[in-house]
Amino acid sequence: MKINIPYGEGSMCFDASDGRVKAVLMQKENAERDIRLPEAFVAEALESPIGTPRLSELATGKKNITIITSDHTRPMPSAVTMPLLLKEVRKGAPDANILILIATGLHRATTQEEITERFGAEICRNENIIVHDCHDEKTLRHVGTLPSGGALVVSKYAADTDLLVAEGFIEPHFFAGFSGGRKSVFPGIAGYECVVSNHCSEFVADANATAGVLKDNPIHRDMEFAAEQTGLSFILNVRLGKGGAIVDAVAGHPSIAHEEGCRRLMENVSVQCVRAPIVVTSNGGYPLDQNLYQLVKCMETAGKCCEEGGIIIAVGECRDGAGGEAFYRDFAGGDEPRVLTERFLSRNRTETQTDQWQSQILARILEKHNVIVVAPLIEGIVKDMGLGWAGDIESALGMADAMLERKPGGTADIVAIPDGPGVVIL
Repeated sequence: MKINIPYGEGSMCFDASDGRVKAVLMQKENAERDIRLPEAFVAEALESPIGTPRLSELATGKKNITIITSDHTRPMPSAVTMPLLLKEVRKGAPDANILILIATGLHRATTQEEITERFGAEICRNENIIVHDCHDEKTLRHVGTLPSGGALVVSKYAADTDLLVAEGFIEPHFFAGFSGGRKSVFPGIAGYECVVSNHCSEFVADANATAGVLKDNPIHRDMEFAAEQTGLSFILNVRLGKGGAIVDAVAGHPSIAHEEGCRRLMENVSVQCVRAPIVVTSNGGYPLDQNLYQLVKCMETAGKCCEEGGIIIAVGECRDGAGGEAFYRDFAGGDEPRVLTERFLSRNRTETQTDQWQSQILARILEKHNVIVVAPLIEGIVKDMGLGWAGDIESALGMADAMLERKPGGTADIVAIPDGPGVVIL
């Protein structure tokens, strides 16, 4: 018996024939996925929006329309969704100037190759596409004050348009509760300072800033306000199943439709906690496993099932390396996790530094668990950051057993979570 763990655009596997795997925690399959084309889910959602008129009606009479979409770090199937979204917009506003705005948040700029891979050659050839830059003050507008007190600064292409639309996908998010909806605006097309203020240590440490929770989540509160203040009028959000296939879609009012999408999602991604001394997990493969920074998401999920003092084995291709210079430096300095945590918590919201939130969560994980990263491409980076490294899962399991001081020939129980960010542990 082999258990496959996503890795890049393929997978790695390990032998589970010895009976030591207590559970494999995965989201439920959607039976309709095999009998409905992905386009059918999207078309149905656009034809029956939740909480708003159809997008074609909202677009009628509008001259300038902006559609926000996800960047290269997200597996958004825009080659399927964007043509249908554009068709619906042009049904109501055939002569409108339409801009597709790629929401990079604080990530690096999406490359032209990645844009073509995402949308296909036809859309790239015929549509106006701009990549958001959170540092480019010439393209930013101040539009209000966030509930947390920070200035709300967003892309002028969103603030100055006649109609603002967003496409995205909904999955659990390890401190925003869920992705999708309002997150396309904030942090997607927001300015640097207001994003890092929202991602402050106080908010990240809040008990409600966790996967599957929106109520009383201070990070979500800012995000929802930002979307409303910026004028987001309509969303199309999909849910992805195995292999990145669309298995559900919602469209309509940014809050009402998003909440319905989150409710449906929870029915499929909620899994009961099973605890073990070793947890093997991944980010579900490419594109979410393209750097070590993103891999913290699956580690956070795994930590909820890993016994204290146990081992998290995180599998990821990490073709882009660490994913953040500040994130790398935080751990390459050699400080103990507890020292890092205290340093982050001592900073107020305005003192939040780049990548601090991701470092804070990793430090929190390392205070309770050991981490072995299975990433053959970045051995040096992983070791520089003081984490365990292995070239394959079997080697990592051998290291984990040794670290747990099992007797010769003895082994520890394992829980496998093939797509860590894709489930919510109850």
